Amino acid sequence: MSHFWKSIAVTIVVSLVNLQQLSAQDTARYKGMTVNLDEVIVAAKRIGFDVNSFIRRVEEDTTFYKAFKNLRIISFSADNDIRMLDKKGQLQASLKSITHQTVQGRCRSMKVQDEKVTGDFYTRKGNYNYYTAELYANLFFTSGTVCVDASGESTDKESGSLAKHKAQLKQLIFNPGKPIRGVPIVGQKVAIFDRDVIRFYDFSISAENYVDGTPCYVFSARAKPGLSRIDRADVVVDELITWFNKDNFEIVGRKYALSYKTMLFDFNVKMNVQMTKQYGLLIPALVTYSGTWDVPFKKRETAEFTARFFGFKAAQ
Repeated sequence: MSHFWKSIAVTIVVSLVNLQQLSAQDTARYKGMTVNLDEVIVAAKRIGFDVNSFIRRVEEDTTFYKAFKNLRIISFSADNDIRMLDKKGQLQASLKSITHQTVQGRCRSMKVQDEKVTGDFYTRKGNYNYYTAELYANLFFTSGTVCVDASGESTDKESGSLAKHKAQLKQLIFNPGKPIRGVPIVGQKVAIFDRDVIRFYDFSISAENYVDGTPCYVFSARAKPGLSRIDRADVVVDELITWFNKDNFEIVGRKYALSYKTMLFDFNVKMNVQMTKQYGLLIPALVTYSGTWDVPFKKRETAEFTARFFGFKAAQ
């Protein structure tokens, strides 16, 4: 952030009566939520910037998760780099490839070129040997010809517990901050705007340019430092930072960190996503991931991946 945008640390409590624009419903919804505003936002507030409406926009946003679905309805090329690490952080298996997706109507297919694989990335039967790699493939790779409906959902949907777990994991990773139905222990704890969870976070709104120079409003949520061991057990989202284009409030970038640990399972994941706008669609341009997780009946997996998308073309 340049010195021009540096904060003057002005703190407001959203439930205070001096915020004239809060409705009774909103006051109850965000009661006890403390938000730090930088000098630019304070000035914008004086001329009509509605802090509460902005927070509600952040909470209700669905465009981020939908942006990943948009990859199913547009042609593109991708640079894929997946690295599986051992307990010492050394490379255990990897895949590097260039893929080209072609979309005709509502059906897509993909060609792979320059694929380089090391270690035990694949099983002897040619399947993915790692759940992280399988999830990556489920998100970004296409096998054969796959067709979707108007919303981008596959017309040949997966079923069963494995498909359900994949869907829940994708929601956790690509829609952080929202409750996840059917996920025990952590499902509700990721809902950082819920009354029972708000108190564990410091929130802030600032103004700064994104890495590509786009002027943005930035919403940040960070777990409060110094939480007790009991309170820390209710925190899953360690950090969530979202950049919104000032002109249209579209998400141009998001960075977040998720972690949790119990006797049964644990995970620690960091992600960074940069968006682009192509043919009227919000689409990921860059996704980076670094994380480790361990769940019952699965061996621990530690992985890093980078996905770069480019060469977009509208469906034929």
